[in-house]
Amino acid sequence: MRVRSAVLASLIATCCVAAATAAADGLPKLPKKAAYKVGFAQTESNNPWRIAETQSMKDIASKCGWTLVYTDAASSASKQVADVQSMIAQKVDLIVLAPREEKPLVPAVMAAKKAGIPVIAVDRDLDQSVAKPGRDYVTFIGSDFVDQGHRAAEWLIKATGGKAKIIELEGTTGASPANNRKKGFDETVKKQSGMQIIASQDGDFARDKGRQVLESLLQAHPDVTAVYAHNDEMAMGAIAALEAAGKKPGKDVIVVSIDGTKDALQAIIDGKLGATVQSSPFFGPISCKVAQRYAAGEKIEPWVKVSDLFFDKSNAQANLANGF
Repeated sequence: MRVRSAVLASLIATCCVAAATAAADGLPKLPKKAAYKVGFAQTESNNPWRIAETQSMKDIASKCGWTLVYTDAASSASKQVADVQSMIAQKVDLIVLAPREEKPLVPAVMAAKKAGIPVIAVDRDLDQSVAKPGRDYVTFIGSDFVDQGHRAAEWLIKATGGKAKIIELEGTTGASPANNRKKGFDETVKKQSGMQIIASQDGDFARDKGRQVLESLLQAHPDVTAVYAHNDEMAMGAIAALEAAGKKPGKDVIVVSIDGTKDALQAIIDGKLGATVQSSPFFGPISCKVAQRYAAGEKIEPWVKVSDLFFDKSNAQANLANGF
């Protein structure tokens, strides 16, 4: 841990210098060739969404002509920084980065740029007040997290008739999905006088953490009527906590979340989860396509937006087979 912390501290110290010269240095190019060594820096592998994302990257590798250098940061931003440094040392041609948090990974991206290695951010973005797509990294490929929050809130307003006492289970502090899913949801529900967020706490996008957090919050807020979870894993933990407390999810307490996992779709079918906004983890094919476009000299848009479906009782069964 001391080594990782030292690496992180060193990179942060040089981040501002790198940022200051970013515009002058220009974005690294990706030579057009038949085969590439590509680094994929995953943030963790502790849930179905991340496992599906990693598999998508591995599945596309041979089809895209990639030799994949894969790392798992095990939920540690400092380890992910070290992972990127290792990829730079291995002289990969391209880095596909799923940044655990917006700010801590910026120095690693700057280091890759300085080494002449282009970076594509997927599923979570970087802090654009410091690093800019099209200048410091190629692009961000991902969903509109604010819109996901809006859609979850709009569904909940309709499902509750505009009256609810809500507990919000937030994702990892500092992660762009957590920041923006909260922003979209909170902005929407605050427009309804009958919708009240009575508690909001970080559940780290994890099922057991979500369960533990809700168990604690239920003791302080037994009058809760709705739960909004920033992802399905925390929603599943919340359902377990509600049942343990003698409450019926879907009846006593309405639950809505984001991701579209198979467990969530089954929970909708079972009447325990109200709805979930899809957030696709299948970034392999689109990452390959964007890399090919970039190598061909195309100007890549700063945000390659992923379109998301919406699942509720009307279509959960039909989509169960396509869950992950």
